[in-house]
Amino acid sequence: MAIPYVSLIVPVRSEEGNIIPLCGEIKATLDHAGIEWELALIDDGSTDRSWQEIREVVTTDSRIRGLRLRCGFGKSAALSAGIEATSGERIVTLDGDGQDDPAEIPKMLSEIDRGADLVNGWKTPRLDPWHKTWPSLVFNSMVGWLTGLKLHDHNCGLKACRRDVFREVRLYGDMHRFIPVLAAARGFRVVEMPVHHRPRVRGRSKYGAGRFLRGMLDLITVSMLTSYRHRPQHLLGAAGLVIAGLGMVGMTWLSCMWLVGQIDPSLGILPLHQRPALSFSIAAIVVGVQLVSLGLVAELFTATSPRQLDTFSITERVGMPVDCEAIHVSSSIPVSTKSP
Repeated sequence: MAIPYVSLIVPVRSEEGNIIPLCGEIKATLDHAGIEWELALIDDGSTDRSWQEIREVVTTDSRIRGLRLRCGFGKSAALSAGIEATSGERIVTLDGDGQDDPAEIPKMLSEIDRGADLVNGWKTPRLDPWHKTWPSLVFNSMVGWLTGLKLHDHNCGLKACRRDVFREVRLYGDMHRFIPVLAAARGFRVVEMPVHHRPRVRGRSKYGAGRFLRGMLDLITVSMLTSYRHRPQHLLGAAGLVIAGLGMVGMTWLSCMWLVGQIDPSLGILPLHQRPALSFSIAAIVVGVQLVSLGLVAELFTATSPRQLDTFSITERVGMPVDCEAIHVSSSIPVSTKSP
């Protein structure tokens, strides 16, 4: 089977009514541009007729395939499933809500051909309500400040990249928000391109306050991974030494005060056990030693940890050859061999 020029991956969760029009736009745009393509639609636990629409659209074009995850594993897992199910050396990701404009894809691929490794979209002007745009502004500012990669829209669903990026950047949890950061940390060239953003016309947004909070927690993880993933002791050990050092300074000062009090009791210096500084100094030494020890354990895990398991489980496939080498097919997973 010929390898297409670009593989498009579209995660879908309850986007009934958006799938067929989006596929039609993708087909019209890329065929008009003369680009060889394949499209993977990943149903990530939809509760409406999204999977039925995917099955329907697969029958209309052999370049389209569908994967249905057993339940809602999250966008990162859906993207990982799509990456494994495709073979193109160029990968484009876009959301299934129809807000990302497929007309931008040829321009993003041209930027890849000019030397970029990853092109990140920047939705401008962004046609979303304030409760999505304001938290996004705060989030993007903090990501840029903590990681050094300053982009206007780190979490834009429309991205284009070389497959090499995903050979080195592993997605799990909600790490799809930080694909540009993780790629840049591996030395890939990341550029940003303004893209046309469209209002949602069907369905409802899956964004909520919980996603913002999870994103902030993941940001701490990403900051750790990009700076200290292979040398955790440099962070934990350094912090432990500083804290333990402060504790030792406190103990030294208390010891000097105790000696002065022993030499001249008339000074009225409080006994050590009545001084709060004693408790703080002891606690600082203990915490410092624990951080250094934790850093050593983290170094051992870094050096010896095995490959982690996949973060998704596929229950059904359609429009995919059984012997496709680009995917990992488990003998327990039913595979549809019907020709679309």
